[in-house]
Amino acid sequence: MKRTPNIDTVVHRRFGLWLLIAMVVMPLIGCNSAPKRDPDYAAVPPAEIPAIPQGNGSIYQAGFERSWFENVRARRVGDILVVQLTEDTEAKQSNEGEVSRSNNTSVTQPTLFGRGDFSFGIPTQSGVFNLSQNLQSSTSFEGEAENTQENQFTGSLSVTVTEVLSNGYLKVRGEKRIGMTGGNEYVRVSGIVRPEDIDLNNTVESTRIADATLVYVGDGQVSMASRMGWLAKFFISAIMPF
Repeated sequence: MKRTPNIDTVVHRRFGLWLLIAMVVMPLIGCNSAPKRDPDYAAVPPAEIPAIPQGNGSIYQAGFERSWFENVRARRVGDILVVQLTEDTEAKQSNEGEVSRSNNTSVTQPTLFGRGDFSFGIPTQSGVFNLSQNLQSSTSFEGEAENTQENQFTGSLSVTVTEVLSNGYLKVRGEKRIGMTGGNEYVRVSGIVRPEDIDLNNTVESTRIADATLVYVGDGQVSMASRMGWLAKFFISAIMPF
């Protein structure tokens, strides 16, 4: 006769199995993975050097020249440019409003042929219907809001020229990946640079980059600890009626 396992035994076995799985998975979650590359901010290699022409008898070969007096500022696809991050923004907004409304409507007892008592043949305690009406309503609202925001972003980042536009402007992009014990941090920059804004040290300030995108994000344990949980997000969402 086959013996049916006890329910408590089955529950304990399943609990032990889930506990074993959790013990195996938790260390894997805690491990810090290497920083991941973002292909949208990947570096662009320079143009390939053309093949050396054969038998043209010329000392000077186009595409292999190197001037002794040329500047070191970025100007071609694949060149490196240093972006000095000098972002410092501050905004403050204050709003205050008050609305009130009151309404009072009254209708006096009408008089018909000199009589103001109307019973309409219906017996009442006083024998008279009072047709006068009175309606009052009042509404008030008062609100006040204040918002202050301040951001500061400093540092430096090297980017590469991805495209030279028809007017000579340079499209640049770059990414810096920093791996730490508690997670990874990423600094990403992209935009359009005017060659005149590049100084002699091949550096340009981030405030002079047009159509600029500056991203500073992180992942890992530190980033997860500073994020709001899904239940807290629900209580401050627009679908929360209270």
